[in-house]
Amino acid sequence: MKKNFLLLSLWLLLLNYLGINSVRSQQIYIGAATADISPALPVALMGQFYLRVAETADTPLFAEVLAIESKNGNKPSDTAVFVSCDLVYISARLRDELRAEVAKRIPNFSTHKIILSAIHTHTAPVLEDDPDESSFLYPIPEGVTKVEDYRKRFTQRVADAIVKAWNGRDRGSVTWGLYRAAIGYNRRAVYKDGTAVMYGKTDRQDFQSLEGYEDHDINSMFFWDSKNRLIAMSVDVVCPAQEFEHLRTVNADYWHPVRVALRQKFGPQLNVLTWIGAAGDQSPHIMYRKAADARMQQLSKKSRMDDIAQRVVEAVERTYQVVQNDKHTDIPFMHRAEKLQLPMRIITKEEADSSRRVRDDCAAQIAADPQKAPELYAKMTWFGDVLKRYEKQQNQNESLYETEIHVLRIGDAAVCTNQFELFTDYGVQMQARSKAVQTFVIQLAGPGTYLPTAKAIGGGGYSAVCQSNVVGAEGGAVLVEKTVEIMNSFWTDKAKQ
Repeated sequence: MKKNFLLLSLWLLLLNYLGINSVRSQQIYIGAATADISPALPVALMGQFYLRVAETADTPLFAEVLAIESKNGNKPSDTAVFVSCDLVYISARLRDELRAEVAKRIPNFSTHKIILSAIHTHTAPVLEDDPDESSFLYPIPEGVTKVEDYRKRFTQRVADAIVKAWNGRDRGSVTWGLYRAAIGYNRRAVYKDGTAVMYGKTDRQDFQSLEGYEDHDINSMFFWDSKNRLIAMSVDVVCPAQEFEHLRTVNADYWHPVRVALRQKFGPQLNVLTWIGAAGDQSPHIMYRKAADARMQQLSKKSRMDDIAQRVVEAVERTYQVVQNDKHTDIPFMHRAEKLQLPMRIITKEEADSSRRVRDDCAAQIAADPQKAPELYAKMTWFGDVLKRYEKQQNQNESLYETEIHVLRIGDAAVCTNQFELFTDYGVQMQARSKAVQTFVIQLAGPGTYLPTAKAIGGGGYSAVCQSNVVGAEGGAVLVEKTVEIMNSFWTDKAKQ
């Protein structure tokens, strides 16, 4: 008897060690809600080097909330709250203030399991105004909505939506799928001398290639409640929302017509989570064949925005038609949040000296003519931040950058997040090495700085120079390795499909 008990105990320990217990199916409970995060007008917009103040709004801005809880019987097991936002990125202060507010409203809630991400629209409010927190500052004039006031508005409204989604969670089901539809273009042109330029001209005699891969798979996930109503879906597009990036109006870019069309198709109860895949070197702007595209627009009487939205919506609808009857109610569900220490990009003395010259030139021009501040202030602080990093590196043996990632298993699908404008090659590495049947990569789940590849750094140009990123290719490799390690630890029950 004692021998049998000992053998059983050893077997259970072995199972636990191998991780077999961790992949048991669990009941999932789902809740969803939407918050209107439109700013009070006028408001300063984020995303360009010059100050833009929006007096009007073309579309509302939304934050879409999805709350997931897993249970073993009546015992809660794990949680996740996704919040996709019509913003340019998620500042650390905005994230922390929201989590603090939710902690006040939901006792004992694991607020570190709240995941905020942004669509990278360049026609949404400025989120930071503290020189110690941001490298990109604007001289916002009197009479324009204060950054602090917008953060308070955002925090209160999104906290309301999180509470609503959490309190409304119900037994649910989920499925996932993908469809191929071209939305993004690699936006870095490479020339015969090896240099690269974001949005560089491709009709030059020395044009050689576009720098990197384009990922045209649109990944979707669908969520139903206990009454079999489709209450939420996530749509992951490897292209930032930048079709309207130079406007001086508030605009949710291509996600607005996508959201409207999907709700018309599936009902007003639908919450559409808008995710952007690893797309630091992608954009919706055409790099070549421009004349042919303009002709098609004219003949079809459709704008580029109309075309983008239609492609996304059709991809989601076709995916839904295929997977709608493959619903899962009891699934493995795991969520791990972790803070990584990534090696920072090293600033050379030459880079520091050249940045100092630009910063000082901008400062001198503003001092001589304060009217130039709207055009030069952000550039001055952007280059000035390089000097701050250089000085910090001189005083430390090793410079590390702390970043937060989230990795989840939802049935046979994996979801992994990062804070960066992550170059697409990194996202491809994560998907290719994942043991999940399908892997969703979400960028801009935090402060958005570019994270370029070694190839891009070698070519130079905006998005790959030291001013554009605090973490370089060495840190990108660590990010991939750690993400894949955590992700695949959730799949100890089977090999890669």
